Amino acid sequence: MTTIPVILIRHAQSTWNSEHRFTGWADPPLTEAGVNEAIRAGKQLASQKISFDVCFSSPLRRAKRTADIILQHTQRQSDSISIIEDWRLSERHYGALQGKDKLLMAQEVGEQQVWRWRRGYADLPPALALSDERHPKFQTLFQNVPSERLPCHESLADTEERVMTCWLERVVPYIREGQRLLISSHGNTLRALIKSLSNMSIQEVEQFEIPTGRAIVYHFNQNDAKPLSWHYFDDKTDAPSSTPSTITESK
Repeated sequence: MTTIPVILIRHAQSTWNSEHRFTGWADPPLTEAGVNEAIRAGKQLASQKISFDVCFSSPLRRAKRTADIILQHTQRQSDSISIIEDWRLSERHYGALQGKDKLLMAQEVGEQQVWRWRRGYADLPPALALSDERHPKFQTLFQNVPSERLPCHESLADTEERVMTCWLERVVPYIREGQRLLISSHGNTLRALIKSLSNMSIQEVEQFEIPTGRAIVYHFNQNDAKPLSWHYFDDKTDAPSSTPSTITESK
């Protein structure tokens, strides 16, 4: 059996991360600390002579910038690699919470409600009105996405559905070809992805959090792209993975 590693990374710290704001599909840049996080991740990967054939990224600039920095450290100057953007790798859409201060919201509605909005699997945040300027239909990043697919808000379950569609359609073929992949995305998006790949329970994923700028190595069987195990790049302890019934063959 040939094993293929895929590197997953949650973008490094953004300005809204540092300000404790619900970010969702808003597009803040990295902080200086975030840039340093991405540099550190790139250097760690380069120290093990890891490089990539293909990079997938969310279209949001905090994810793209993280990928750019990592590729600057891992690729040779002669390497030619493009970043494939897919809107389905975007963060979970936080609806009307987008831009709001988490600490202030906790004072307003209670810490438990804020926790449910942030970590709950089926919990939906308040929806954006279609006329709200924060709605993705007003963002140029998503102008090529059919309007009926643009959410007003999302649960983690909704995020899991769209990211797994992207995974099966776009990513799995590259794994089967033996390509070396980097995927730069977001905390909730990667939580949803790993839940599906690792067959986590709802209770487990609700307690699962991924830090910014810390690379994950996920191992797959090349022949069928089935998940085997994963670990943080700086922690070699594998977490076993099983193939849930929700994962089907790529068409």
